[in-house]
Amino acid sequence: MKRSSNDKTIGIGIVGAGFARTTQIPGFRNCNGARVVAITSRHREHAESVATEFGIEHVANDWKDLVARDDVDLVSVVTPPATHMEITLAALERGKAVLCEKPMAMNAAEARRMTDRAREADVLALIDHELRFLSNRRKMRAMLRGGAIGTVRHCNYVFRSDYRGVLDRPWDWWSDVTMGGGTLGAIGSHAVDSFRWLLGTEVSEVCGLLSTHVAERPDKTSGTMRRVTTDDDAKLMFRFADSALTKNATGAVALSVVESGKLQNQLEVYGSSGALMVEETGELWHSPAGSGAWRAVEVDQDVIAPGMREGSWSRGFTAFSSAIVAALSAGRKSVEGAASFEDGYRVQLVLDAVRASNESRCWTRIQ
Repeated sequence: MKRSSNDKTIGIGIVGAGFARTTQIPGFRNCNGARVVAITSRHREHAESVATEFGIEHVANDWKDLVARDDVDLVSVVTPPATHMEITLAALERGKAVLCEKPMAMNAAEARRMTDRAREADVLALIDHELRFLSNRRKMRAMLRGGAIGTVRHCNYVFRSDYRGVLDRPWDWWSDVTMGGGTLGAIGSHAVDSFRWLLGTEVSEVCGLLSTHVAERPDKTSGTMRRVTTDDDAKLMFRFADSALTKNATGAVALSVVESGKLQNQLEVYGSSGALMVEETGELWHSPAGSGAWRAVEVDQDVIAPGMREGSWSRGFTAFSSAIVAALSAGRKSVEGAASFEDGYRVQLVLDAVRASNESRCWTRIQ
């Protein structure tokens, strides 16, 4: 790994102790030239527990104290979406690099403000769309641009899990629309980003149906039932703008976190001369037109950092975290192939349009 001239260790501050514990902290600990120097959480006991587990020296009283630390070069915002803008703007104001969890913000207006401020600050500012760094997706993108399946006609994205299907799972921020919870933001943002990145074009029009199948969950403290105000299932249809790869292209997305069966995270792209498909487990498949079968495409095996749970998000973040540290060590303000704040804003426009479509029960154009 290329290091800066003074061989400076990149100091990382983590805001949030949930997803960061299972993915981000193990990923950054696996990087040469980086050190997680501080962590904070809304619940201090959570931050203290994670700090003890991973040997993190400092537990900040709150995110403002963490952002102010001189030994923090990168602030990783791993908190509910409702808090993203305030923390990010404060970090940018102090000239810190920022990695912001997706969805980027509560709405496109917030995302635009964050994007403009990042441009003014002129620092590395990225959205955590780590799936872009999976070998099978990068290979798929290269094959699409190489004409492997001709002009793209249609895309499918399917995510199926039941990790929130357990009825006695307690009510938390994920159940609260005012905190930015829900399947559309958490998983739908990945679907939209995947389409934009792979096809090199924008979603022009959407039709969305958002559903809440588990309508109540028990309060963590009292055990009384609380109403869930977020979606746990999203069915979306897209139309894409024409581009070098697309012509009258359409897309369909089916996302659920309450459907039983094998975990599925599958992306398919169908073109005029064939199709490509990637799966959660890392495989890439190619079906030439008329072949009637899927053929395996050889891809590099993605490594996974020690301490991570097996999964595509873990494999993607292992590579992504290394690229972030390498860029900061070399003094670069971007990471090739990563999602910028501008990308996050474009995704947020689509998410806003999906919600508007769900309310109106009509197709909605992206403004």
